Amino acid sequence: MGAFPFFLSLLFVVVLSFVFLPQTLRLLGELLGRHLQRSSRTRRELLLSRVEKEQQAYGNEHHEQKLKEEDDWEEIEGSMIGSAVNGGKADREWSGIVGFFHPFCNAGGGGERVLWAAVRATQRRWPEAICVVYTGDHDVDKAAILKRVKERFNIHLHPPTVHFLYLTTRHWVLSSTWPRFTLLGQSLGSMVLAYDAFTLLVPDIFIDTMGYAFAVSLSSLFFPSVPTGAYVHYPTISTDMLDSLHSGGQGINAGTGEGLRGLAKRQYWRLFAKLYCLVGSSIDVVMTNSTWTQSHIKSLWGPYRNRHNKTTNYDIDVVFPPVAVEELASEIEISEASEEKRGPYILYIAQFRPEKNHQLILEAFASFLQSNHSFPAYPNEIPKLVLIGSVRDDDDARRVYNLRLLAHELQTKENVDFVCDATWPQMLEWMRKASVGVNGMWNEHFGIGVVEYQAAGLISVVNDSGGPKLDIVVEVDGKPTGFHASTVGQYAEGFRSALSLSKEETLAMRFRARRSAERFTDRGFAEKWIENMDRLTTLQVCRTRE
Repeated sequence: MGAFPFFLSLLFVVVLSFVFLPQTLRLLGELLGRHLQRSSRTRRELLLSRVEKEQQAYGNEHHEQKLKEEDDWEEIEGSMIGSAVNGGKADREWSGIVGFFHPFCNAGGGGERVLWAAVRATQRRWPEAICVVYTGDHDVDKAAILKRVKERFNIHLHPPTVHFLYLTTRHWVLSSTWPRFTLLGQSLGSMVLAYDAFTLLVPDIFIDTMGYAFAVSLSSLFFPSVPTGAYVHYPTISTDMLDSLHSGGQGINAGTGEGLRGLAKRQYWRLFAKLYCLVGSSIDVVMTNSTWTQSHIKSLWGPYRNRHNKTTNYDIDVVFPPVAVEELASEIEISEASEEKRGPYILYIAQFRPEKNHQLILEAFASFLQSNHSFPAYPNEIPKLVLIGSVRDDDDARRVYNLRLLAHELQTKENVDFVCDATWPQMLEWMRKASVGVNGMWNEHFGIGVVEYQAAGLISVVNDSGGPKLDIVVEVDGKPTGFHASTVGQYAEGFRSALSLSKEETLAMRFRARRSAERFTDRGFAEKWIENMDRLTTLQVCRTRE
């Protein structure tokens, strides 16, 4: 263990050298990269041999299923545009190794759905390619991970060409490891984790799907011929975060920039932002999950990419994450008959994390109840707030306990249900019964849960910021699909407005919401993902020939 603090210090010096001595750094990086490539050749050969054996064993047993999947994929593939090089598509027979850097691949959240949908799309577009996932989930094997992917996301992967390499240094990216200077610590920790990955195997294409830009920059430093990609769920730091430090700001860091200590924090964040901009300039292909994220990443990385990027100056692209829209639409009916099964229930599906702002929603719900409005559509029912979320650890458990206490203090205990670690069938049942879906997070980068509300026909009341405002709860045919709010009073008014609509207005808005959600399907994600992967495979072929 003693070697890692030393290596961490060394990496910090390396990053600073990137600013002051770029030529020296590149030379040292490439020398170390060549060493890593040589040392991982044996593992690469073993992996290729294992894939060949698994392909032979799997082929005959699942022949009919494979033919059906290929037929389904032809529809998507036929609608995709070509790569940026001469308008042509990269070779379908490309057979390289794609390394997906996702140290928490078994977490089961929205980010993991993006990972597995990306792996599935890559497998189907390039059936000869091998997808390697770098993960720190030592407690589960390949079979268990793929089973969870199938059960949690209904995503079926081709087992022979997806493999896992297990990292031993994941604790370096945990916030608990860095009680001070967390942003910088986790970023440098991701470089330790990436180095760990490269000692196991150097891929032909390296893609980060969690947001570790520093890890991708390390790949660019060590292996200039290996194209790099990043799917950015949210910027590690943004101008909104810097602004939030001032008095009156929003978010979990609101007001922490006051005084001498706050001044030091502001300066630290500004310096980190410059470093973040610098590492972002080294990534070949960048995808973001929303218009909000794209805007921030363009403002941060764009100028540096324009100055420092090579000939691969692709635009930063929005690739909306895949959501189970089709499944929800098939499972949940929107009709006059189904309206009889819905009640004045307000649903909030979100992990019990501080930034999800459950306290704001509880206070808004209490204010809403105190207004004593009647709702003609639900004459004999009392409104209810249902909070559904996963409890990951003791901190989350304490948070739920404190929220229960708050509901008691607000005298809404009898009208608030907590559903912890709900199964998918439980969530579906609540989405069938509820009328309204709420989102309380300020600057939510996208909002998969909000898309799920819309696909289920719920009327959304969401924070007036981020992805829910800019991309999801937008007008359809010039008419609203939900309501926006920021304060307790505005949320309470949003609840009242949503539940006060006539039956005809309610049904019409539910249909508009579902139409809005149709922009975020698995197929739409696959088409955009392959468009960007085409660029990476083309780059890989070109750089290999140089």
